[in-house]
Amino acid sequence: MNEWEWQLLEEKTPIDHLEIAGVEVRTGSRVRLRPRPHGDVMDIALAGQIATIECIEQDYEGKQHVCVVLDNDPGRDMGLLRQPGHRFFFDAEEVEPLSPDEFPQTATAKKPTILVAGIGNIFLGDDGFGVEVVRRLASRGLSQSVRVVDFGIRGFDLAYALQDGYETTILVDACPRGDVPGTLYVIEPDLKALDGPDDPPAVIEAHAMNPVSVLRMARAMNIEVKNVLLVGCEPETLGGEEGQMGLSAPIEAAVDHAVKLVESIINRILNGDGFDMSAREQE
Repeated sequence: MNEWEWQLLEEKTPIDHLEIAGVEVRTGSRVRLRPRPHGDVMDIALAGQIATIECIEQDYEGKQHVCVVLDNDPGRDMGLLRQPGHRFFFDAEEVEPLSPDEFPQTATAKKPTILVAGIGNIFLGDDGFGVEVVRRLASRGLSQSVRVVDFGIRGFDLAYALQDGYETTILVDACPRGDVPGTLYVIEPDLKALDGPDDPPAVIEAHAMNPVSVLRMARAMNIEVKNVLLVGCEPETLGGEEGQMGLSAPIEAAVDHAVKLVESIINRILNGDGFDMSAREQE
């Protein structure tokens, strides 16, 4: 990302509402997507899809952009997303407001308060732990208050996602600490330490992932980072040659336990019970 692009990103301003075709829309409003004709393959796939507005922004030129989440996301299996986590941006004239009569049961969307972010490189052995955990979590039927996303090695995408203002972010990643392979950890990073005067400046790396670096990057983007937990697993193999796919036996065995551990943390947070940070599980 060059300096010009970085300035454009910082100069986007949230908007409370927007009038489209005489109808006022805001976060939670339902729309039908009408991309401009002669667009790319993703525009063709999204034409006519129903979506919910997640936010509205105005750029430095005064142009308004609508961010939506699809009901039925055709890009989920295509790998052609405009934004991570299946969020799409459209110009105001590319969305058509729906009346409450068309979708009365879902007129208002519930904004997630917990982000579960899978981190890791599936081509580097046990570094793919976080990716596999969130893959299994995604099929568990979690509360609408929870958003589960596989960010892989896309550090900038994760930092950008944090601007949505989650109350709690749960990072899931391989975490070498010298313990028995398969040991699960729950760690609460010291967010105040991110602002230390001796810390290196945040570096924007779109395809690199280090949890602490991502949090620093988010701070550099003036994004408020609230409660953060790291669910880590002691790897048996980490790194090695590119193309070393697949988890080692003890890490594979720990994945389902990690899924249950993350679910337990989520339930405690949603129930207002908090979480004992001394908790640790060893396999």
